[in-house]
Amino acid sequence: MAGGTRVKPAPHSTSGVLRPARRAREKPVLNCVQGAAQLTVEPRASRPALRRDGSPAVRPDRPSRAELVAHNHTRCQSTARLRTSSDSTLVAGAAIRVPEPDRPQPDELQALRACVREDLEAVDEEIRRQMHSDVALVDQVAHYIVNSGGKRLRPLLVLLAARCCGYTGHEHVRAAAIIEFIHTATLLHDDVVDASSLRRGRLTANNVWGNQASVLVGDFLYSRAFQMMVSIGRMRIMNVLADATNTIAEGEVQQLINCRDPQTTEERYLQVIRRKTAKLFEAGAQIAAIISGQSPSTESALATYGLKIGMAFQLRDDVLDYGAPSADIGKNVGDDLAEGKPTLPLIHAMRAGTPEQARVIRSAIEHGGRDRMEEVVDAIESTGALQYTAQLAKREADAALAALNDLPDSVYRRALATLAHIAAERNY
Repeated sequence: MAGGTRVKPAPHSTSGVLRPARRAREKPVLNCVQGAAQLTVEPRASRPALRRDGSPAVRPDRPSRAELVAHNHTRCQSTARLRTSSDSTLVAGAAIRVPEPDRPQPDELQALRACVREDLEAVDEEIRRQMHSDVALVDQVAHYIVNSGGKRLRPLLVLLAARCCGYTGHEHVRAAAIIEFIHTATLLHDDVVDASSLRRGRLTANNVWGNQASVLVGDFLYSRAFQMMVSIGRMRIMNVLADATNTIAEGEVQQLINCRDPQTTEERYLQVIRRKTAKLFEAGAQIAAIISGQSPSTESALATYGLKIGMAFQLRDDVLDYGAPSADIGKNVGDDLAEGKPTLPLIHAMRAGTPEQARVIRSAIEHGGRDRMEEVVDAIESTGALQYTAQLAKREADAALAALNDLPDSVYRRALATLAHIAAERNY
């Protein structure tokens, strides 16, 4: 685009850590999803205006959604073998990678989804039905975020756990949709708190509709989730999910307290991800056991499985924040550091590195941004911080596998075991 900011893609490193200053490797692109166009826009100065139907009015500083889609469509039609960078890096809120909404899922995840394909289709239908609102803006924002190409690991976990327990009814479908609604509400709120511009490879809802709309639609999804809980009519499920949402909120506040604080310890950080991320995985697995009428011991085992897989999932995310291309993880490399978040790779690098490396990382956390990214990446690499974090993720996944020991063998139990491995070892 004329007048746009030219951004250099983030390259690969031979050691698995991304270095922002070197030339990116290019590869052939086989379809429109992989070859999504690189668009540049000026940083948003203020909340976008809305039309009466709730859609964002066209602003001179941002292409409209129609323009984004048209631009991408034109690029895909222009050549059968378009070559473009597989990575994109956000610089001062300027560069946005906009793929098609439904990105291909890796084969290993597709295989797990095939185990409960009909259940997942029912969950998608339930989500679409429950998401509807007569208020146009609510309808648009909710559809945008829910259909943004997420992995749907949490509802998949609920479905697999229920089937593993021998459940043959239908309530697990609504339970899975509830978990996805709660998760989606937290994403909308997270992106506002973090001032994020990119999620799952797309513009965030707050970047398109503004912070106020994102917060309020997040509230709508939370309240709709609780309406759905009531419709199931089981007080035990409502207790579990009410406690989970409260714990998630506490984790969000804890993360806010830790932000820009280089004194954050590993223990404090693990407590945050246990509350903020792992708790919803735990709740999903636990309510699957409750719906299935399982014994307290089985309910406890599945809850432990969910908690541990959630911990592994978030720790792997910490690794990918520095060790995977933006196009693969759907966000910008180094986002956590740019927001001043002291994640485990940074905490370990400060602890194990030289005094100078610790000083550089402390300064980067205190001030945020990407100005010293190269030095921080050097420290992460030389101290083995990504390996340390990956080992801890594997330890959590092993604990999740151990929790499955007393469950009867079945294709669904084996799928749950595979899901634990994916959480700790994925590259997406």
